[in-house]
Amino acid sequence: SVHAFLAHLLAAPCWRGPMASPLTVRIGGYSAMWGDIDMAPKQLVNQGDCRYLIGDYLAETTMAILAKQRKKDPRMGFALGIAAMLRDNAKEIKAKGIKVVCNAGGMNPLGCRDALQMVCAQSKIDFKIGCVVGDDITDRVPELRRQGLREMFTGEEIPDVEFMSANVYFGAKPIAAALAEGCDIVVTGRCVDSALVLGILMHEFGWKDDQYDQLCMGTCAGHLLECSAQCTGGLFTDYEAEKWDNMGYPIAEVSADGSFTITKPPNTDGIVSFGSVAEQLVYEIQDPGAYHCPDVACDFTSVKIEEVSKDKVRVSGGRGLPPTDSYKVCCTIPDNFAAISMMLIVGHDAVAKARRTHETILGRTRKILQEINMEDFIETRAEALGAHFDPNRDERDATEVVLKIGLKHKDKRAIGIYSREAVCAGVSFAQGTTGFGATGVSGKTSEVLRVFSLLVPKSSQTCEVVVGDKRFSVEVPTQGGFAGSASSSVRPVPAQAPVGELERVPLLKLCYARSGDKGNCANVALIARKPEYLPVLRHIVTADLVKKYFARRVKGSVERFDMPGIRALNFLCQDALGGGGMATLHSDPLAKTFGQVLLLLHVDVPKAWGLGGGPPSWGLGGGPPSWGLGGGP
Repeated sequence: SVHAFLAHLLAAPCWRGPMASPLTVRIGGYSAMWGDIDMAPKQLVNQGDCRYLIGDYLAETTMAILAKQRKKDPRMGFALGIAAMLRDNAKEIKAKGIKVVCNAGGMNPLGCRDALQMVCAQSKIDFKIGCVVGDDITDRVPELRRQGLREMFTGEEIPDVEFMSANVYFGAKPIAAALAEGCDIVVTGRCVDSALVLGILMHEFGWKDDQYDQLCMGTCAGHLLECSAQCTGGLFTDYEAEKWDNMGYPIAEVSADGSFTITKPPNTDGIVSFGSVAEQLVYEIQDPGAYHCPDVACDFTSVKIEEVSKDKVRVSGGRGLPPTDSYKVCCTIPDNFAAISMMLIVGHDAVAKARRTHETILGRTRKILQEINMEDFIETRAEALGAHFDPNRDERDATEVVLKIGLKHKDKRAIGIYSREAVCAGVSFAQGTTGFGATGVSGKTSEVLRVFSLLVPKSSQTCEVVVGDKRFSVEVPTQGGFAGSASSSVRPVPAQAPVGELERVPLLKLCYARSGDKGNCANVALIARKPEYLPVLRHIVTADLVKKYFARRVKGSVERFDMPGIRALNFLCQDALGGGGMATLHSDPLAKTFGQVLLLLHVDVPKAWGLGGGPPSWGLGGGPPSWGLGGGP
């Protein structure tokens, strides 16, 4: 049980450095996800000289998992790791007066609060804990269905099925309200990740609802901290420039005007540089001229990032716009059954063997399904991992692939039939077919939850804060006022064709890159390493080229946005992930690979740049060869 788990957790030298100037607020980001490691909070508590720590535990996929947990046990549904974090660091956090703000409440903020109170009781250290509630509107789904609301991206009607969860993305004001009550720890359910930082700053600096430029920059600081080490070298393109052993975790020191610096504790690994921070700025932001949050619509197109010393950058220049009058709601709903299985195929024609293997098993399975009057699969997907992610290469060159099979069906028995028919592949089909050692790779069948997103009027929601026996609602502006994206008025650097003697080089030599998902969309950005590269990049790397390059993966449109403040091009690729998240059968459900794949593209640049190019496998005039099993990566 949850109580037994917490009791097990609790069976576990104080140093106080000078606090940051009262003119600034110093905030450390210790968690990028549910399950992040213990090293980060210990490092920031003991070496970070932080006044606040923020922990981001939630993602759309995480909410689906927590919803499943709560269904099994109503006391569950929150990130248990927050209890372990407090148990391990309570003495130091209390001694140094550090406050903690986190969204570990997930589907059950009050249950999370109760767990933390158990930690306090066992450790004999008192913390005042505030809780933000009201985001869970699962019981209102029938009402929203009657109102005719539709999915915000696809226009799909709300299906007549039992929703596992429906949670409003709240903003920063309730966090600021909880801190104003003197809370040492604030736990939220679903809120926008960046609000964890913005709520702190609204409380500390007294920022008003209409100070949009400050709210934008506070959101920017939150966006950079929310994924923890992803702005201090985690996932950095130039990984060889750093070590990861003692990864440094990010600290933002924010001024009252909203500008801030990003750094990390001394004598730690990782890197804080223009590139590492710029990569995180572009991460999953879609339109950078209208990054929508409940408190502000952010214009990141003019943000500037400047290296001021080793492992320290200054961030400034963001502009804020009025937000919309709506909240986004993240829902999770059942989406049938699915399974993923894999086998290794080696030798000549490895991809062709893999294709025939899957087609043979699938054909046999479909014949059986017809004989017993069962429906066909909703979706099947076969990928030859090792051959199909790079559009520049011919799949026929591959001599070793992992055949990854994804299946989705209304009835999990159908997936069992496929698995039974696949057993003979290692003795009846292509030579060079084998499994994996030790326990192998499981093809476990599971019920799938998919994300279903809605927009609801802010005026229809009530946000509350609970502190001890006190419970009160928090008023937020509901009128909106957003008039349109700032991207429409951006004046980008003019595109310019390369001149002089040319050579062909991979984009890696010209750019940093970062990619991620938003629902079924892939967001991939390129950041020019030098200012002189940007005009040529704008000339060559168009939305049409990116669409063509990812033709096997991107089924929808591609739109390019300019971010001249950091020399970036941000591409939003629609219908790219097969549904995305837990619902997809794709091997890259979160679009983590798009940036790396785009950096493999070869382009013509002036030889005078001295980048040492060579002939590519695929040029700008052609197209990618066929490299998938009926659909590419």
